[in-house]
Amino acid sequence: MRQAGTGTGGALVAVVVPVAVPLLLLLLLAWSPPAAAGDGQKSDARLVSEQFSQAPQKLAFYSWYGSARLFHFRVPPDTVLLRWLLQVSRGSGPTCTNVEITVYFRYGAPPVINPLGTSFPDNTSVQPSFFLKMLHSNASINISHPAPGDWFVAAHLPPSSHKIEVKGFVPTCAYIFQPDMLVVRVVEVSILEPDVPLPQTLLSHPSYLKVFVPEYTQELRLELQGCASNGSLGCPVRLTVGSATLPGNFQKVLTCSGPTQACHLLLPSPPWDRWLQVTAKSLAGPRVSVAFSAVAALTACRPWSVNFQHLLQSSPNQSSNASTGLLPLTPSYQDLDRRGRVGGGSFCLRSFPVLREDVDVVSVRFQPLDRVSVLVQSDMPSVMRLNLNTGMDSGGSLTISMRVNKTAIANTSVVACVTAASPLLSFNASLSCTTAFFQGHPLSLSASSPTANLIIPYPETDNWYLSLQLMCPERPEECEQASVLVETTLNLVPCLNDCGPYGQCLLLRRHGYLYAGCSCKAGWRGWSCTDNSTAQTAAQQKAAALLLTLSNLVFLAPIAISVHRSLLVEASVYAYTMFFSTVLFLLGALVFAMSLQLDRRAAWNTMGPCLFAIVVMVTMWVYRCGRRRHCYPPSWQRWVFYLLPGISMAAVAITIYTSMMTSDNYYYTHSIWHMLLAGSAAFLLPPREQHTKPWACSQKLTCHYEICKNHRDELYTVT
Repeated sequence: MRQAGTGTGGALVAVVVPVAVPLLLLLLLAWSPPAAAGDGQKSDARLVSEQFSQAPQKLAFYSWYGSARLFHFRVPPDTVLLRWLLQVSRGSGPTCTNVEITVYFRYGAPPVINPLGTSFPDNTSVQPSFFLKMLHSNASINISHPAPGDWFVAAHLPPSSHKIEVKGFVPTCAYIFQPDMLVVRVVEVSILEPDVPLPQTLLSHPSYLKVFVPEYTQELRLELQGCASNGSLGCPVRLTVGSATLPGNFQKVLTCSGPTQACHLLLPSPPWDRWLQVTAKSLAGPRVSVAFSAVAALTACRPWSVNFQHLLQSSPNQSSNASTGLLPLTPSYQDLDRRGRVGGGSFCLRSFPVLREDVDVVSVRFQPLDRVSVLVQSDMPSVMRLNLNTGMDSGGSLTISMRVNKTAIANTSVVACVTAASPLLSFNASLSCTTAFFQGHPLSLSASSPTANLIIPYPETDNWYLSLQLMCPERPEECEQASVLVETTLNLVPCLNDCGPYGQCLLLRRHGYLYAGCSCKAGWRGWSCTDNSTAQTAAQQKAAALLLTLSNLVFLAPIAISVHRSLLVEASVYAYTMFFSTVLFLLGALVFAMSLQLDRRAAWNTMGPCLFAIVVMVTMWVYRCGRRRHCYPPSWQRWVFYLLPGISMAAVAITIYTSMMTSDNYYYTHSIWHMLLAGSAAFLLPPREQHTKPWACSQKLTCHYEICKNHRDELYTVT
C-alpha cells in the first residue's frame, strides 16, 4: 500500500496500514489528539469528537467518471483534526483477489480525476488530484485543521478491460467501499478582535483562535507582541493560519523563534466574509510557559460600485437600453479621477454587479447587471463576483470567455485573475495570480491575442471573482489615461459543449447532490470526449454500422429455406428477427423483451428462451420417435451435412457471445454472432414434409375466397 498525491505544510498525514476492523474502531473511539511536548498524560477538555458515516457502495472498474463512487461529507466549523477511516470488504469467491483501489479526496467539489491519462479540452485548468491507493482492506488518513464545509471522497477499481461478459457465465467479485469520517473540533475558541491585543499563555496545549474577515478586506496582519518564555526574551511559537484543503493546501505557518519580542505575518487578499482559524503552539521544552499577545489588524478596501438607484428610477426607454450598456453609472466614470478618488475618498477596486440567472440543473448564466462590457483601467482592478456557493453548483464546469477590440488595446494588455473566496487586488509585474490561500487562474488579452477562454471543471463551492486590470509593461505612462472595454461571457454548464458529437452528458446523483459527466462513444475519450487518440475514423464507424445491420441479411438464407420447405411459422420468425435486429431493437415475446431491455447481458435472459425451446424440441422429438417407431433423423447424411454443422456454428456463436466480446471489437464479434446464428438456423431447419411441393406456402394461406380443385372431375368452383 502506498500514498501518492499532493500536500504541503505537514497538514496532511496519511496512515495506510491493514488493521482488523473491530480493533481499528476501538482505537478510533479511544483516540484523542496528541498533546503538546512535555504533556503526554493530560487530555484537552476543549476538544470533542464526532463520527459520521454513509451507506457503503459497490465499486466498479473505471471506464468513465460515472464508474467512480462518490461520497459527500460536511466538516463542521472549528475542526482541528479530520480522520478518514476507509474500509473495503470483498466476496469470498475464487476470483476475489487483492486489487488496487484508488481513493480521491477534495474540498469544496468532487475530485477531478484522470485514471486513463486522457487529454482535457483546450484552456482547461486542472489541479493534480490528491489520492491514495489501497491494496488491503482498511486504511486511514489524517488532515490537520481541515476547512469546514463540503468534502468529497471518490473511489474506483482499476481501469476496465472493456470485456463484455454475460452475467452468470463468468464468476465476479463484489468490492464494497465505505468511508467513515471522525472529526475533532474545539468547543472553546478565543475570538481575536481587530486591533485589540489578546493575551495568551502556552504551556501544554495549543491556543485556538479565530478572527472574522469581513467583505472588502484588502490585507490582514497578524502579530505576536510581548513574547516571553519563562520571563526571558524570545518567542518560541509556531502560528498556523488558515485551513487545509485538498488537493492544494495553502496554509500559512509562522515560526517565531528569534530573540525578538514581536513577529508578524502579512496576508494579502484574505478570504472574505468568514472566520479564519489561527492556532498557536509552543516550541519551548516541557514545563516551559510562553506568554504573548496576539493582534489582528485589518486593512479595509473601499469598493467603487454601481449605484442601483438609477435602475429603479430609470424610464422605460432607459430600461430598454440596459442590454446595450448605455445606462449612466453613479458616480460616473468622469467623476472618478486617476488616483481612484471621488470627493476625497480612495478606492481599491471597481465592483461590477453581476446577475445570476438559473437556467437548469447545474446550469447558470452570469451577466453584468446593466452593461455588456466591463470597463478596465490601470489604476485599480475591475472585479466581478460569481455566486457559486449554493452547494449545488460544484457539479458542473465554469466557463469564462473574454474578448476585446484589437484597436482599443494596441499598445496595452489586460491581465485577469480568477480566484475563489477573495479577488486579487494587487497586480504586479510578475503577474502572480495568488491570494492569501488560493492559487488563481491567470488570463491575458492583447492585440495579438484579443480573446481568452478558461474552463474550470467542478469549481469549489464559494464566491468566485474575476479581476481585470490594464497593464503597460513597456510604457507605464501610456496607461494613465487609457481604458478598455472587455466583453465577458460567464456560464456554469453541466458538460462542456454537451460532450460534443461523440459523447452524452449524463446527470449523476449521490443522495441529493447532482453532478454531471460525459459518457463517450466511438473510441473517443477524455473529460469532454475530445481525446481522439483511440477514436474510430468515419470509415470505421460506417463499417461498424454496416456490419451490425447488414450481417442480419444472412437470415435471408433460413427464411428462403423455410419458405421452400413450407415452414411458414419459422420463416415468419426469422423475418421478424432480421428486420428488428437490423434497426438495433430485438423484439420478441413481451416477457422476454421486457427482461432483455432491463439487462441485455444477463445469463437467464438468453438461457431462458433457449432452455424453453430445447425442452419443447426434446419433448417433440421423443414423442415422434415413439410414434414412428424409430429415431429421427434416420440417415447419417442428415447428421453429417446438416445437424453437426448447425450445432457447431451455434456452439461457436455462443462462445463468441459469452467470452470474446469487448467494447472495442463489439461491432465485429456481434456481426459474426449474427451470421453464425443465422447460418446455424439454416442448417438446423427440418426437411420438407413428404408429398409437399416446394414453395407451396401460398396454398396454406386462407382468405375469404378459396379456390378448390376437384381432382376427379378437374372442375373449379368458387366457394
